[in-house]
Amino acid sequence: MTEKLTNVTIITEFLLMQFPDDQVLQRLCAELFFLIYLASLIGNILIITLTTIDQHLQSPMCFFLKNLSLIDICFISVTIPKSIINSLTNSYSISFLGCSSQVFLLIFFASTEYALLIVISYDRYAAICHPLHYEAIMSRGSCVKMVTASWFSGCVYGSLHVAGTFSVRFYGPNTVHQFFCDVPSLLQIACSGDQILEYAFIIAGCCFAFVCFIFMVVSYVQICSTVLRILSAQSRSKPFSTCIPHITVVTLFLSSGFIAYLGSTSKSPSLLNLFMSVLYSLLIPSLNLVIYSLRNRDIKVALNNFWGGGIFPKL
Repeated sequence: MTEKLTNVTIITEFLLMQFPDDQVLQRLCAELFFLIYLASLIGNILIITLTTIDQHLQSPMCFFLKNLSLIDICFISVTIPKSIINSLTNSYSISFLGCSSQVFLLIFFASTEYALLIVISYDRYAAICHPLHYEAIMSRGSCVKMVTASWFSGCVYGSLHVAGTFSVRFYGPNTVHQFFCDVPSLLQIACSGDQILEYAFIIAGCCFAFVCFIFMVVSYVQICSTVLRILSAQSRSKPFSTCIPHITVVTLFLSSGFIAYLGSTSKSPSLLNLFMSVLYSLLIPSLNLVIYSLRNRDIKVALNNFWGGGIFPKL
């Protein structure tokens, strides 16, 4: 027991992985990350501004999209700026407090986004399957409560994971085999047997996410059943065009997150694992803007009016 304790090092900072290994490629990746980050930041701020000041964008869906844009800004800002700075300065250390904060915020915003996507699926279900009662179901008060519950659930889930991950003892070396702090990489350098609590949280979280996913699938089965009863092909196309982006977002979000977190147990992450980490930490928040918000007809009209009709001239 004493010998085991002597091998345990009190860690005050962690070393993040260089991504990629070649310094020239690191600079190129940093520049690419910065451009995507800047585009996502500007686009999401624009969506938040439009849905706040434009009186025509006060529907429940636009309210949810505003919150989704806010979450995406926060989510992408947790890991990408630090990764860019590390690549440019060739310094990859992160303090213990910084690492724990990164883990909390990453899970907090990811969980909040997933909860919000569930809320949006319910909104689509109410709009298509119960159009006559839609305004009563999705009242302003109900929307605020559902969004508040999404943020609160994300905060609770993030707190549980931080408590479970950083209650363990870590041994040297203190290298995190990821370009940001995440739970699986930290558990790989934790003392054997100390990870049981966090593994329990991960299993419980996966089960809950799966149950919520089944809920969304059932909602979309009912939506499809309702849409298929509509005789006009043109009438069918509009509901499907609003649901397909949501299905795309959820599928990309869940698949990339599960593969990145559960796809590899080795201490040298595979290229697929690294790509999925980039996908859910950088590309998903950026893609949400393109395949969700910018496909919303009301937002496209507002953008047209904002820029004098030069963005979507065919509307």
